[in-house]
Amino acid sequence: MAVHLEEPPLCLPAAGCPGPLGGPAAACGMSRLLGGTLERVCKAVLLLCLLHFLVAVILYFDVYAQHLAFFSRFSARGPARALHPAASSSTNFSRPNATAPSSGLPEAPSARPGPTAPVLPPCPDLPPGLVGRLLIEFTTPMPLERVQRENPGVLLGGRYAPPDCTPAQTVAVIIPFRHREHHLRYWLHYLHPILRRQRLRYGVYVINQHGEDTFNRAKLLNVGFLEALKEDATYDCFIFSDVDLVPMDDRNLYRCGDQPRHFAIAMDKFGFRLPYAGYFGGVSGLSKAQFLRINGFPNEYWGWGGEDDDIFNRISLTGMKISRPDIRIGRYRMIKHDRDKHNEPNPQRFTKIQNTKLTMKRDGIGSVRYQVLEVSRQPLFTNITVDIGRPPSWPPRG
Repeated sequence: MAVHLEEPPLCLPAAGCPGPLGGPAAACGMSRLLGGTLERVCKAVLLLCLLHFLVAVILYFDVYAQHLAFFSRFSARGPARALHPAASSSTNFSRPNATAPSSGLPEAPSARPGPTAPVLPPCPDLPPGLVGRLLIEFTTPMPLERVQRENPGVLLGGRYAPPDCTPAQTVAVIIPFRHREHHLRYWLHYLHPILRRQRLRYGVYVINQHGEDTFNRAKLLNVGFLEALKEDATYDCFIFSDVDLVPMDDRNLYRCGDQPRHFAIAMDKFGFRLPYAGYFGGVSGLSKAQFLRINGFPNEYWGWGGEDDDIFNRISLTGMKISRPDIRIGRYRMIKHDRDKHNEPNPQRFTKIQNTKLTMKRDGIGSVRYQVLEVSRQPLFTNITVDIGRPPSWPPRG
């Protein structure tokens, strides 16, 4: 009798793949598992291909847009150059009462909008490039050509702005001046690098008193305040500096604060000490609001001495206090020189200092009278020659 042996089915459609482990049913389960995994892999590859296609399309249109913007800048710059002749060396910058940006001419509207200027971050409160104590000497000859080569970033008229950050203030440095060309060259040699390391946006104004009448330092400073604002109304900090004083430490930051600032607190001629508590001479700084609050500086101090004490009184009488740097940082060297002619000590200064409270409202920035004779924008500074009149005939001259 013949016996027929039937092999068990490999796969039952309805019941799945039953059977002992390791048998044909196990092979069936593995094949189904591999098939499902392969299906998921195929779907993932398809999704990646789709995503790659979408990214390629986005990048294509982005590059295309940048390509158009690149060529549009060239088409926009062409007429802009014609409208801005400031780059030409033949531009006239000698208008005496012009208000202008650092380029020397007001900006003209362009026919097409140019590229947006990059937004620079704020300048740090403590500039990273400061070196601290400086070696200051006045024996090496200092031609202006050398100073100009050393400061290629300083624009015509002595204007500068840091290229990598936006300063919080715009500073006008005002220098009262007459017959001090030798001192001015040293001042420019040392101060421009210091101010640039301090990341300041600034301009330097030399206010030159015309003629040989008695010198009037404070009145020249009032003139400098007004003339600097005529050129740039954004000035909000004013540093008033004698031309023969150079700081010995670049950490003595030429900025304005909540209170009027006295920078030159330790001069070599005073043994690097403050000569007296109310001293406010040499180099000082006031914000625009502080300067107007004290009605500027007095105009009636003809000759040497007294005006800085009057300014100290004005600050005290308006409820403000003097701010000073650390005495180790506020050190200055003075260029030695003989007293200038027509700048003899003012014999009226002590009487005037005692009457500041009575005179400060009528004598100041609101009453200054002068005539601008010439404005000359030099590579490192703006020279403003003015006629400030002469002292009354009644004060005796020393």
